[in-house]
Amino acid sequence: MRDADRAPGDLAGGITREVLERDGIRTAFGVRHPDVALASDAALRDSIRHTLARRPDGAQATAGVWLFGYGSLLWNPCVAVAESRMARLYGFHRDFRLKLAYGRGSPEAPGLMLGLVPGGSCNGMTLRVSASDLEHELLMVWRREMLTGVYTPRWLTVRTSAGPVAAIAFVVNAAHPCHCRLDDTQVVHLLATGHGMIGSSADYLANTVAHLEAEGIHDGRLQTLHERVQRSRLSA
Repeated sequence: MRDADRAPGDLAGGITREVLERDGIRTAFGVRHPDVALASDAALRDSIRHTLARRPDGAQATAGVWLFGYGSLLWNPCVAVAESRMARLYGFHRDFRLKLAYGRGSPEAPGLMLGLVPGGSCNGMTLRVSASDLEHELLMVWRREMLTGVYTPRWLTVRTSAGPVAAIAFVVNAAHPCHCRLDDTQVVHLLATGHGMIGSSADYLANTVAHLEAEGIHDGRLQTLHERVQRSRLSA
């Protein structure tokens, strides 16, 4: 079934470029979660322009913009990626700090999503979005990452094999009501049981671990969580 043929609110096929082009996540929220406050498309465009205006000196020579991928951007970017590099970000690490009752969670089965939080370091990928139609390409990213305000876009320096680059990274908005800090028993439970209009939290974790491993990036904590989630689901 094509995305365009699905009923409003049905994102069972996941987030795709077509979904983002038609602002389908917003439509789905209107059907499934009308009480959730969403940023307007105009506000998203203003945020993009504001972010680009704050581009650090080191990013001026880049043909386009680098994004730092640490979760679903790794395996489902939905934008034209001109170049990718393995990268390491110091000063932040990825963790399940967003408890959501929408997306890959629901009021009946809340789920968890990854975000960058202060401390440590994070291995991932830098993805270069080309300068061609840059604001529109970034709008596709903003429509998936910035719609509910759980993240803040930050320019951060990441280390790559070809040298440091300034990249946009989506950092957890600690002031957002979805921000949480849970022990691993709670994390495993929510990852094993959370599901919503986009899919399950368990699949999100599995896809992230699989793509990291395919790129030669081993995240011990995510791998341990993945194994515990699998055991929990098998025993349920």
